Amino acid sequence: MRLTPLKVAVSVAAVMSIGFAFVPALTAQEETVEEPVTRSSDEIYSDLSLFGEVFDRIRAEYVEPPDERALIHAALQGMLTSLDPHSGYMEPIDYADVQEDTSGRFGGLGIEVQMEEGVIKVVSPIDDTPAAKAGILANDFIVELDGTPVQGMTLDAAVDMMRGEVGTKITITVIREGVDEPLEFELTRDIISTRAARLTMEGDIGVIRLARFSEQAYVGITKAIDDMYAELDGKAPKGIILDLRNNPGGLVDQAVLVSDAFLKQGAVVLTRGRIAQESARYDARPDDVDSRIADVPLVVLINGGSASAAEIVAGALQDHRRATVVGTRSFGKGSVQSIIPLGADGAMRLTTARYYTPNNRSIQAAGIQPDILITQDVPEEFKGRDEILGEAALPGEIGGGTEERATVGSSVYVPSDREADNQLQYAIGLINGDEENEAYPPNEAG
Repeated sequence: MRLTPLKVAVSVAAVMSIGFAFVPALTAQEETVEEPVTRSSDEIYSDLSLFGEVFDRIRAEYVEPPDERALIHAALQGMLTSLDPHSGYMEPIDYADVQEDTSGRFGGLGIEVQMEEGVIKVVSPIDDTPAAKAGILANDFIVELDGTPVQGMTLDAAVDMMRGEVGTKITITVIREGVDEPLEFELTRDIISTRAARLTMEGDIGVIRLARFSEQAYVGITKAIDDMYAELDGKAPKGIILDLRNNPGGLVDQAVLVSDAFLKQGAVVLTRGRIAQESARYDARPDDVDSRIADVPLVVLINGGSASAAEIVAGALQDHRRATVVGTRSFGKGSVQSIIPLGADGAMRLTTARYYTPNNRSIQAAGIQPDILITQDVPEEFKGRDEILGEAALPGEIGGGTEERATVGSSVYVPSDREADNQLQYAIGLINGDEENEAYPPNEAG
């Protein structure tokens, strides 16, 4: 849906793009808000005249001729960022990047990569993409892109080189273990859909890692559930672990859909803004997905890097007592941003509402508290650098939360070795019965 004719849903940050029902103001959450100073039209126009006067003096007297367009865009950015940490102006190229990021689709090759010892290592080619069809394999090392050595490049720079306009070509040189000479592959870029969710099995327990809430999130969750049953020859898993750690959020409608996959009914999230169109309630409904896993125990993992849409999902599943939440406190971003296109001039990102969990909690600057607090064993070299305060530390955050404001940091550290991952191993232990806690299993809300 669109909240105004110009708004489109893109991030949690974002307006929601699915059906909704309007609700009245959330009476359980009375806030003390300072009344805005009412200014007359004459005062407002006087200030606008002041802006024009300063702008003209800069144009006429600055030591070098300024870029007037850059000046105006900087003023727009300053006006928006003065509101809160999440409002801002986006140049056209930045707006295009946001659209690509949230769609989960881009022109590229279909290779998941990581940096290792100064070169790019292929983690996995994505099925049915140019890389997979050409024969790129996991553990290949990419050493050149169009003849340019990747040694010394950042991972982002290398990824930018591999992405590009659909139909264009790039030559990739790789070194493969067991092959004496480097291999060259000429690939043609195509539309790539990134994998938002990844499934791994821990015995008969499915672990779904959801990296972000792009347009591929719900599809990824349902595919992971299908794959889980296929791995177990049609039998239900003993439990599911939904890993939302360090998930920065994304599309709100995807947060609603992902929550709905695990819930049969009830509110998922409520929003309240300044105008009626921003106040809405989004409900889960019975479907084949939630009925299939209705009796499967669920554990959700969160940490200090779980934000926005990830907090919507964790809060909904926690409030409905569908899942036990394990880990450390989440980031605490309880606001919704609308992306408002400005034609050829890019877009503006504007905070238009706060969101509330089904139990009417605003977690702004507070975060979701886990049902069971489990910390990681942080290596000495990371100690003191693994914790963030989250939203509460951002200057200009909008306040208005109903929970106790965060005053201490929450860790974002997740070890790469799954055996050393205390939070994951504890969740596995809960489902297997090796760990006991009164919060597991939760008594599911009616």
